[in-house]
Amino acid sequence: MPYALFSHDAKLSNTYPTEADVWKVASKSGLVVDVATEEEKANPHPVLDNHYEIRPCDPEPNEDPARNMAEAEGDAWTEPKKPKKPEAKGGAA
Repeated sequence: MPYALFSHDAKLSNTYPTEADVWKVASKSGLVVDVATEEEKANPHPVLDNHYEIRPCDPEPNEDPARNMAEAEGDAWTEPKKPKKPEAKGGAA
């Protein structure tokens, strides 16, 4: 099941294949902070900022979670490029 980032009931992110993928994208976006309690000062653990949550959800129609992840990683799938039309040389103005 795919996952996304939520604030209350509002979906804030694209849908991604796994919960770990959402954590990765949230971290890259600066939405993850390291928190340590008095007892755990030496071992802080990541927490989503602003009470965000990662929840399972269905992708939107025509949304591809794997493609979203590829784009988030900068390895976006590319559509086949259309050949450029040759430019007209000279000619009437």
